[in-house]
Amino acid sequence: MHERAGTLAKPEDLIYLDELIAAYSATTPDVTNPAQRVAFGTSGHRGSSLKGSFNEHHILAITQAICEYRAEQGITGPLFIGRDTHALSEPAERTALEVLVANGVNVHVEARGEWVPTPALSRAIISYNADPANTEQADGIVITPSHNPPQDGGFKYNPPHGGPADTDATSWIADRANALLEAGLEGVKRTEPGELTKHDYVAEYVADLANIIDFEAIKRAGVRIGADPLGGASLRYWEAIRDEYGIDLTVVNPEIDARWPFMTLDWDGKIRMDPSSKHAMASVLAKKDDFDVLTGNDADADRHGIVTPDAGLMNPNHYLAVAIDYLIANRPEWPASAGVGKTLVSSSMIDRVVASLGRTLVEVPVGFKWFVPGLSDGTVVFGGEESAGASFLTKDGSVWTTDKDGIILALLAAEIIAVTGKTPSQRYRELEAEFGAPAYERVDAAATPDEKAKLKKLNGDAIQASELAGEPITQKLSEAPGNGAAIGGVKVSTESAWFAARPSGTEDVYKIYAESFKGAEHLAEVQAEAKTIVQAALAQ
Repeated sequence: MHERAGTLAKPEDLIYLDELIAAYSATTPDVTNPAQRVAFGTSGHRGSSLKGSFNEHHILAITQAICEYRAEQGITGPLFIGRDTHALSEPAERTALEVLVANGVNVHVEARGEWVPTPALSRAIISYNADPANTEQADGIVITPSHNPPQDGGFKYNPPHGGPADTDATSWIADRANALLEAGLEGVKRTEPGELTKHDYVAEYVADLANIIDFEAIKRAGVRIGADPLGGASLRYWEAIRDEYGIDLTVVNPEIDARWPFMTLDWDGKIRMDPSSKHAMASVLAKKDDFDVLTGNDADADRHGIVTPDAGLMNPNHYLAVAIDYLIANRPEWPASAGVGKTLVSSSMIDRVVASLGRTLVEVPVGFKWFVPGLSDGTVVFGGEESAGASFLTKDGSVWTTDKDGIILALLAAEIIAVTGKTPSQRYRELEAEFGAPAYERVDAAATPDEKAKLKKLNGDAIQASELAGEPITQKLSEAPGNGAAIGGVKVSTESAWFAARPSGTEDVYKIYAESFKGAEHLAEVQAEAKTIVQAALAQ
């Protein structure tokens, strides 16, 4: 924990924008250095121009690869593009537009030349493709590193289903992009974009919100909402939501500055727009008594943070459980046979809530892309991640977004208060009284690159232990129960506890997620034994 975690950023914490932007154009990545090649994680390619990992060459190569992928897949409709408020997002968008136009792609850009949240772009793709008048399928590009520090950039491709591209697509795009880099960008087309098609993302998204959130209930109850965009792309959306629906909503910080001088430092002393972190959200928490609910979003608004007067910042797992509990009871048109999705490292409180509601739990690996099929066809009504990302169906049971939507999850908190008269945190305490109070934490353990590679491919059968923290082991998983997809690690469960171990994609560590319904001391036992169990399996 950094000594200044939760305190306001100082001038010496801020990046030099001129240096960052200059490096974007001036630096040529070293393709022999793995850290400077194109690599798509769960949320696209990310890096920094200062480290040679997010530069103009990367964007030229990735965008050309996306154009070729579109052609191979027969995608001939428009491409929706949007960026967040990170400093590298705007030059990356300019570069991408040059390649897209040169390849003959009909690009739809933000009408005001401003920012586009991830959920608004996902919604635009889905709405376009659902219109029978549109015979050609659209897709999109979101330029964002999400909640990452100000010096970072990110580039993400969303195919016609509107959600994150699957591994087959991202592997193809990354391989082709790296081949283009190795060839000195030979084969990359580029031209001045000229006049582009303008799309009013704000108006379309905000008008559609009436189909998923009960604004009349919020307005009748007079719920006082404070919304902090945390300097991100949701700013205009919160202003438009307030004006469109006449609700009592205050944007508590309307400032946009790509250095983020108004943020408080995260746990490690970095500026990070993470709405699930009490350190990054310290300035928001200071206003918790001024509103019935306070919300925060990261830079592209795909994550949410929920702050209540009685509890402060809610644990993301807690809020997911409350959201599921409320929605199943208050969306009568949702298909009764549809399941509820969660990632396998999310709290088992969700399992217990879902079972009590008579619904099927759909447990998938880490990554929101695994919820795309279910949300698209309505077989999953809600999909959520422990990292404060989720989406759900509209009131009539049709698809809303297939990417995470931090705006609707924030608005849902106000609807819960309006309809039930209880804050989400008060409702969670009721769930604890009914199902137990789990202790949950994620920690890291050191691992060599070879150990990480072995862990990623580890089979659950390689776990020799029969007990975990005094309880018989009931499950050893290397594939997710909800879809049979590889976890990229292992999950071990008992009646009252579990742990999951997955290698980090960027550091020489593996992540241990763990939970116990027996309290914090038992959780510590689970964590300690998890390391021993994993190391024994890796040593075989």
